[in-house]
Amino acid sequence: MDRAYEGNPTRGLAVELGYDPVVPPLRSRKEPWEYDREMYKRRNEVERLFRRLKRFRRIFTRYDKLDAIFSGFILFALIYDALQ
Repeated sequence: MDRAYEGNPTRGLAVELGYDPVVPPLRSRKEPWEYDREMYKRRNEVERLFRRLKRFRRIFTRYDKLDAIFSGFILFALIYDALQ
């Protein structure tokens, strides 16, 4: 979740579904809550990974029809990214 989705209804739904929302409260909140700051910082790593995967147009346009070939190319892209 991002700060744009930190409202009470969204947080309540996430908790109801069994998730632990790790999103900082807005600074204007009267009663802010505690959150795992380190886990929130790691969110940036995931966003950067998706940005790097967008270099492979084949993944995001989903040219492959078979799931096995699609997942294989995702693995190829991850391996290529790790070797860079």
